[in-house]
Amino acid sequence: MFYHDGGKLQYPVRVEKPSPIFAKALQQAIGGIQGEVRVCLQYLFQAWGARGPAKYRDMLLETGTEEMAHIEMLATAVALNLEGAPLEQEEAAKDPLVMAAMGGMNIQHAIGTCMAAMPVDSEGVPFNCSHVYASGNVAADMLANATAESTGRMLAVQLWKMTDDPGMKDMLSYMIARDTMHQNQWLAAWEELGGPENHPIPNSFPQEKENGDYAYAFMSFGIGDDFKTPSGEWTKGKSFDGKGSNSVVRMRPLGDKPQLGAASPKTAAQKDQMTK
Repeated sequence: MFYHDGGKLQYPVRVEKPSPIFAKALQQAIGGIQGEVRVCLQYLFQAWGARGPAKYRDMLLETGTEEMAHIEMLATAVALNLEGAPLEQEEAAKDPLVMAAMGGMNIQHAIGTCMAAMPVDSEGVPFNCSHVYASGNVAADMLANATAESTGRMLAVQLWKMTDDPGMKDMLSYMIARDTMHQNQWLAAWEELGGPENHPIPNSFPQEKENGDYAYAFMSFGIGDDFKTPSGEWTKGKSFDGKGSNSVVRMRPLGDKPQLGAASPKTAAQKDQMTK
């Protein structure tokens, strides 16, 4: 169950110098793959399918609900930035819609929404739920969430740099701060679940059933005597999970060429394909 507080915003949103161009950029923070619709749905679906300790489900519900409020803030910011767009000004041009689009405004804001936000990215592409990751494995989900917040924070930082409007900078400064909190939050939960010792994910599979020769081997595919394997903590010393030692394997084919056999006569293949 969800509630709303009469339309009051989580944080003040004000625009001193409306910019239809910046409204278009803000759409990325709503419906882009780094945006708030993505993380809102991701956290909520993770919560709705969560099993085990209830606190992780409850935390996900809290943060998913917060992200709804962020969408509301951004939608308000888009609408405020569209106030006073060229098509509302007498001096815009004979065809103000064309002039606005040529200037970089999303023409759909004018012809499809009466100057309101849309569930699309900055190019007008509708949000695609294939970017919502909810695996049912709480440790895997926490890492996916930390990554989502990292790319979201990158976007918010770039938007902050793109505007000189004090109100927009203030709102984005708030959202950047929340991204900081959420990154730390998800990693703290991941660490509480075992951190490096929790790896590999899922930790419910007995590692003795893995092919141990390759569990901690970095595979190098370069050829030539002058090729150097990219070396780092992943090629030497103890593994990240502390359960093995890293090594390097210069790869060579371990299997033979595949022999698939003839095509079935029931298919639309050529006659020659139906014989070996």
